[in-house]
Order: sequence, then structure tokens, then C-alpha cells
Amino acid sequence: MTESPDTPETTVPAPQPEWRNFYGRRSGKTMRASQKTYISEDLGSLTPGGISKEENPGREIIDPGTIFGNDAPLWLEVGFGGGEHMVHMAARNPGVNILGCEPFINGVAMLLGKIRTAGVSNVAIWPGDVREVMEVLPDGCIAKAFLNYPDPWHKRRHHRRRFVTPGYLQALHRILSPGAEFRVATDIPNYMEQALIEAPKAGFTLLSHSGTPWDDWLSTRYEQKALREGRVPDYATFRKP
Repeated sequence: MTESPDTPETTVPAPQPEWRNFYGRRSGKTMRASQKTYISEDLGSLTPGGISKEENPGREIIDPGTIFGNDAPLWLEVGFGGGEHMVHMAARNPGVNILGCEPFINGVAMLLGKIRTAGVSNVAIWPGDVREVMEVLPDGCIAKAFLNYPDPWHKRRHHRRRFVTPGYLQALHRILSPGAEFRVATDIPNYMEQALIEAPKAGFTLLSHSGTPWDDWLSTRYEQKALREGRVPDYATFRKP
């Protein structure tokens, strides 16, 4: 990705009442045979029920405990990319359940391979839009959320597609439990500036913002790409009061 020539945005369009438009890629280059195997053999058992419009047309609230069959704390990763951070966190925190959302099927296949290698069992995958998940989760059920190197949507007219806009942030705020952290990592300066403006408007409190990652951070493939191309990682932690 390359830095946008746009000046930092200080205002964001109002959230749209209809959330059904999807922006972004569903698939990329052809998957390897092993990745196709992961999709066919593993994805079904790791995908929660009751989230899709086909299974839940009335958008009824689901019980998060049914996703994993237990009541362990639930974390949410928004757009897990290649899955390395999600698997790292799952292995590091075996007493926590992690639900990752990613519509890009090649990324899903990469995560499935990492899950097999690491042998973690405290993960679930929604291979689609995170908005579908947030719609059907109850208030206050997420103990921690991650947004790592999201699609920057560089052009100003596309900034409304970013996750750090009112519609997404208000939905996230609703499902986070009081005291829960929301972590943001990006290499795009005006993305972080937008997050710093919009997250407090949605009810979040800024805890920290610096170029130093968290103690339990695992640098992702997208961060390594940013570093190779001369961009500077930026990290912020918000909290739901």
C-alpha cells in the first residue's frame, strides 16, 4: 500500500442506515491445493452458526457461549489478514476464546493452515463481514477487540468505508464489555488520526498512543511489508469505560 496524498480527515460522513454493501476483495490469487483442503475440511467446524442472513434472517441475538461451548472470555479480531496474530494470541491465552472475522478467503485459508500447525482449539472464524457478527452479538459480550492493519481506503471519498467510522465503532462499543480494550495498529497516519477522532466520539477512552507495540504483540505480515516499504507502525489502545 502507498501513502495517500490526502490531508488528514477531521470529519467523517454520518453512518449509513443500510449496512449491506460490502467493500473489498473476497478472493485473490489461486489457492494452493493444501489451502483448498483446509477450506473444505476445517472451515465448516470453525464457523459459528446463527450469523448469516440465511440462517438468521430476523437478526436474532445469539448466545456467544454456543460458539465455543463454554463461557470463557471472548475476544474479537476484525480482519485477521493472514492469521498470525490471531493464532499467536490463541496460543498465548488458552483460557480465552477468539473469534476472527475476515471476508478475504485466501486469508482464511492461511489462518486455517496456521491453526493446524499450532494446534490451537480456542478459535472460531467468520469468513465474511464483521458487521454480520456485530449485529447478532449481545451487549457487553466481548472482552477485547483488535484491529490490525485494516484496509486503509486511501482516497478521501472512500474513508467512510473504514472501520473507524461511527457505524462500525458504535456497534463495536455496544458489544464490548465495560473496561474492555480496543487495540488499533496501522501504518497509515491519517487512518490513526481518524481513529483518534472517532473512537472517543463513539464512547471510547484513549489509554495510549505511540510507536511502541504492546508487550504481547506479534508483528504481522502486513506490518513487515510496511517496514520494508518505509512506513512507520503506529499503535493505540482505547477502552470502553
